[in-house]
Amino acid sequence: MAFHETTEKLTPHSGAKGKPRRRLAAAVLAVSLAMAPLAVAPAANAATETPGTGTILKLALTGDIDSLNPFKAILASSTSILGLEYQSLVAYGPKNNEEIPGMADKWETSPDGKVWTFHMPKDRKWSDGEPITAKDAEWTFKAIQTNDALKQANGGLLESVASVQATDDETLILTLNEPQAPNPGTQLPIMPAHIWSKVPDPATFTNEKDSVGSGPFVISNYDKTSGVTLKANPNYWQGKAKIAGITYVPYKNTDAAVQALKTGEIDIVSSLTPAQYNALKNVDGITTNAGAGRRYQAIGINPGTQTHDGTPMGDGNPALHDLKVRQAIVMAIDNKTLLEKVMQGLGQPATGEVPAAYPLYHWDTKDLPLKYNVTAANALLDEAGYAKGSDGIRVDKQGAPLKLRLMGRNTDPTHQQMADYIKPWLKEIGIDVSTVMKSSAQVNDDSTVGNFDLYFTGWGMGPDPDFQLSINTCASRPNADGTGATSENNFCDPAYDAIYKAQHVELDQTKRSALVSQAQEMIHKSAVNDVMYYANSLEAYRSDKFAPFTTQPELGGVITSQNGPWSFYYATPMADVSSTNATSGGFNAAFVVVPLVIVLLAGGGFVLYRRRRTTSDERE
Repeated sequence: MAFHETTEKLTPHSGAKGKPRRRLAAAVLAVSLAMAPLAVAPAANAATETPGTGTILKLALTGDIDSLNPFKAILASSTSILGLEYQSLVAYGPKNNEEIPGMADKWETSPDGKVWTFHMPKDRKWSDGEPITAKDAEWTFKAIQTNDALKQANGGLLESVASVQATDDETLILTLNEPQAPNPGTQLPIMPAHIWSKVPDPATFTNEKDSVGSGPFVISNYDKTSGVTLKANPNYWQGKAKIAGITYVPYKNTDAAVQALKTGEIDIVSSLTPAQYNALKNVDGITTNAGAGRRYQAIGINPGTQTHDGTPMGDGNPALHDLKVRQAIVMAIDNKTLLEKVMQGLGQPATGEVPAAYPLYHWDTKDLPLKYNVTAANALLDEAGYAKGSDGIRVDKQGAPLKLRLMGRNTDPTHQQMADYIKPWLKEIGIDVSTVMKSSAQVNDDSTVGNFDLYFTGWGMGPDPDFQLSINTCASRPNADGTGATSENNFCDPAYDAIYKAQHVELDQTKRSALVSQAQEMIHKSAVNDVMYYANSLEAYRSDKFAPFTTQPELGGVITSQNGPWSFYYATPMADVSSTNATSGGFNAAFVVVPLVIVLLAGGGFVLYRRRRTTSDERE
């Protein structure tokens, strides 16, 4: 997962307000069938051999790589790379995050919504030439279901899957415990069974050299010094990319990466600070892009970290177990000022976890329950019995000064900038704060096992919020060593779990959207995650070397951190700008056919079934 775009105008796929989408008129189906084929596989890319075939696209890598094992990777820098190599059964398209064929070219669901059938084309191949079959998907699902060590990245996606079976090489049948709103084929990366089934312990497999994948690029090599190199996959089902490969070049910070962009050492830099972005606007040969973000920026507050079985762990301050203390902290932080001063207004004010870029599930409220109010925050702490000492710092219930640690990433300059504002704000309500900046990997490790009080965090997501909501359930708490499931901030509330469950199975779009907003409001009121703003994705590229990149969504979207490989797959060197595709950013709509998903009814009838969406999460 990653972050981006302008507002995606998703509309409920229902015939009439408040009615389930399965009740669409037969006439609609007839028209749809007449106008579009049923998920016909796109034709191969027409321009596979061009003068720019030998071009390597170079990107700045300023974050840590936690793992290149798809079963384990959580950090955004890792998952964005893996998204170029491994496909899901169903993909998200470049135009507007629409569902399109991925490894499967079409799919069907039973009348009761419990059985999903995915059809795999028989002509698809892995990068090493071996055939892609339904048995690869079966192995991937079962590997996660039967091995807790493989659940870290995507285990939550399979909670509703009762069974999975490849009835033949071209047919995969997923049987669910109950109907669910998200399409179960959109998020899980499918692995080559002929490679991974031979690995003694898939959980420890590094996957860092000569890997085998199904996407447009595959990992050739990785080391911390030279970075990650990928080569174009000659067997990618839409045709080989126009570039020969991609190199992610490591830099200590974005300042160093920006300098490398200016000298032409690299071609793209993302995660720019507002100052860097503005400074690059008028540089010859460089074009900037600010896509409306699908990531939120937040402060995680440790409510008392526990393992999946409820055993306390970590070294969080016990005072944060008190809901009123956490709520006072949220009310003392001026998110509007952080957006204006730190981000220079390059973003949108935040409410809950789902960014405004996804209006169908965004919690659209103008009156946050825990809005900025220093007076109310102080009153809440007074009421809770945390008296101020002579130095203005409050004391906890044991009589010790109320001191908290704020942790951030040393690769992101905005973290220190925000900390410089937050420290005096919290002092206004009598809380002393010390700050420490660590590597991304260390922040991830410490936050997972509860070794923090406060920390800067952020997640990116895809069009469906289900996964993001799932990592706030009690079942998502990890093992004592940090393995197992992944939790956002170790939140656990049975009442929240019930709301999550309800939205997960709700097929009426209006009702589901309301439940998703309710879930976000509950997280907000619990004060475990203060969502501060939705930052625009600030990036820049060498426009003297590459034609305009495909953005996702098409209007106002992002180049990097997409829900798919499109910007890099369609990347066109300037040597090829004479082609029609190059002048339009490389995207050819003829290559993407939006599938019709049909439901077979008893008696031979059928109706158009709604398109469902899932998520893509990426942890900062």
